[in-house]
Amino acid sequence: MTPGRLIFLMGPSGSGKDSVLQAASVPLAAMDCRIVRRVITRSAEAHGEEAHSVSVDEFTELERSGAFAMSWRANGLHYGIPREIDDWLAAGHDVLVNGSRKYLPEARRRYPQLIAVLLKVDSEVLRQRLLKRGRETLAEIEERLARNAHFADGLPGPLVELDNSVSLEVTVGHLLDLLAPPDAQAPAEVSPGSVRG
Repeated sequence: MTPGRLIFLMGPSGSGKDSVLQAASVPLAAMDCRIVRRVITRSAEAHGEEAHSVSVDEFTELERSGAFAMSWRANGLHYGIPREIDDWLAAGHDVLVNGSRKYLPEARRRYPQLIAVLLKVDSEVLRQRLLKRGRETLAEIEERLARNAHFADGLPGPLVELDNSVSLEVTVGHLLDLLAPPDAQAPAEVSPGSVRG
């Protein structure tokens, strides 16, 4: 049996990863692609992705017991990817992981055939989205935009870049095109994402 593909989705804060994953969940399931539910050390009331929230002590014990295929720390939180993804991949299922830029080199070492997907958003589009959301001050928004501008610096290739500056429906359509079986993909000249080596 041909192993499944591991798709490692990355994107700067505010790029819309959670929205894309939520909108794509049903069509991806129909394509036999499983979206991983991460384990995160944060409040269960926190908004965003549908993650399994645990305490730091619980996370540490899970990590020690080998419950995770991958785990990392970022933004003051602990993130874990359940080890069952290895069973899914071995059974031929594609698996999509909400990943971390800093963890990408280690993820590639563990999964050499990994497909790295970078979700990008035009800075002006992102500025307008953040202003509309109203959760941050103008200064905080500008700081975030400055950080995001350098998000891809130093990332090891190859990377597939997916533009989320357009509507969510268009972005999800491009993601589905990207993950479609090779014989069902669109011709190269209308490829949904650009590949960066």
